Amino acid sequence: MGAGKSRASTKDKDPKRMLLSKRKKFSSWDDTLLSGKDPRSLLKRGMCHVSFSLVTKGMTDVPDFLWGLAEVQKLNLSHNQLRVLPAEVGRLTQIVVLNLCGNRLKSLPREISRLQSLKVLFANMNCLAEVPAELSLCRSLEVLSLSHNCLSQLPASLADLSRLRKLNLSHNNFMHIPICVFSLKELDFLHVGSNRLENVAESIQCLASLQIFIAENNNIHSFPRSLCLVSSLELLNLNNNDIQTLPSELYLLHRLGRIAWNPMDKGLHISRNPLSKPLPELVEGGLEMLFSYLKEKKHN
Repeated sequence: MGAGKSRASTKDKDPKRMLLSKRKKFSSWDDTLLSGKDPRSLLKRGMCHVSFSLVTKGMTDVPDFLWGLAEVQKLNLSHNQLRVLPAEVGRLTQIVVLNLCGNRLKSLPREISRLQSLKVLFANMNCLAEVPAELSLCRSLEVLSLSHNCLSQLPASLADLSRLRKLNLSHNNFMHIPICVFSLKELDFLHVGSNRLENVAESIQCLASLQIFIAENNNIHSFPRSLCLVSSLELLNLNNNDIQTLPSELYLLHRLGRIAWNPMDKGLHISRNPLSKPLPELVEGGLEMLFSYLKEKKHN
């Protein structure tokens, strides 16, 4: 019996067995480095892009070998524990899509300006208190998500992002829509929901290409009349604000099509507002009934 236990104990402490046991817990990139392989073997080469992913690895730091993978075009570092994005990210000048979602970043490095090919940046669900002015030098940027951060302002220089089409600023601390936003003429999607907005500036009418505007869960007191001049709107969400009246020019937004109740539906979302009578009943009756009432009210 004693000899058997001794052999079992020796077997359990076998260094090779212990190493193999530990290696089962290594991620693919750990395993590649330990075996001496070229990290480029981890790159995924699709028909359009070369991609690299380190999603949900529990990382607190970005591995240094990454900065040598200059051919990376899509980089996914989402859902880790990163507190800092090193300046070396500026070496990856071929990046088209950069996903930093779900980390603990408090800032972005100025060197992000070197990513001249960057079209999509997800920096949502972090701890960002500011955005570097140098981001404006990423002139190819088309999609920018900064939702679920701690932002209260944006640098004026972001007005230079002339190709930006989709901007998500929801779940931050904005008290007004940053002035730079009104210069983004190609913008077709703007989400500023769940902030601290009390009004929407008249300059919103400058966004002539805007198709989706979401400003739900704020403290907006009046329906912005200038919004009625953005005739391209197909989805307008002002749910859960403090709006009591609707402008008679609302009927100009003919592309809204209907009163919408499902958050994903196109149309006018105006529920959970203290609308004065008879507006609640008209909203229940549908958009056509509401528009007819507003038209008649305007002409009387």
